[in-house]
Amino acid sequence: MSDLEGRVALVTGAGTGIGRAIALRLSRGGAKVALLGRTRSTLEKVAAEARAETLILCADVRDASDQMRAFEQAAHTLGPIHALIANAGIGGGNEAGPEDRWDEVVRTNLDGTYHSIRAFEAHQAPGPGLRHAILISSCLARFGVPGYTAYCASKAGLLGMTRALALEWAQRNVLVNSICPGWVDTEMAREGMQGIADATGESFEEAKQGALQAVPLARMSEPEEIAGLVAFLLSSEGRGFTGQALDPNNGAWMG
Repeated sequence: MSDLEGRVALVTGAGTGIGRAIALRLSRGGAKVALLGRTRSTLEKVAAEARAETLILCADVRDASDQMRAFEQAAHTLGPIHALIANAGIGGGNEAGPEDRWDEVVRTNLDGTYHSIRAFEAHQAPGPGLRHAILISSCLARFGVPGYTAYCASKAGLLGMTRALALEWAQRNVLVNSICPGWVDTEMAREGMQGIADATGESFEEAKQGALQAVPLARMSEPEEIAGLVAFLLSSEGRGFTGQALDPNNGAWMG
């Protein structure tokens, strides 16, 4: 029997990219998965591919009450929640002035994750068995990128949140970890590379090759690789990890 069999997991940002891959990986392992996102049509496509029971939850992670309502519905329908995978986030740059996206990025990536954490706390499965919170951060939490102050700050903030919560919840047997992916082949990453191309006058392929020159393995990860790491952390083999930030980045940052 899989370590995930019969457990309830809630994945935010579950409709696309890394969140979609995580939701499907956990479903294949037998978990009941609550799919939280803003766009019902994308969540319905994920639910159609899932192999176990799923629940679609349309909510805005920036709204604490909206999230609390969604988590309450998940716990009522699927059962108390064993694992939160806080994946919802947005990318892109920001700059001072009227078009500054600081509030938009930080409210989504950092505040939204905090609201997920507190909603999970309110609807968490009882112990003494392990429960988990996994926060999807970024390698940009490890190093700066010009013009990305909001994104870098929000993703670095998740690492501080991880360490504090790991200590706060250790006595309850709740493990808290972060994952800091590098380039992953998702729509968000492709949009980021297109932004580089637009700024430099290069083609998309030229921008991609330039970005990967800074990556020792010269490749992008696949979303399924991040999903596999999540599954490991939720397994019995991952029970020794808490307060950690794991770095599947193909060597882009070595710490």
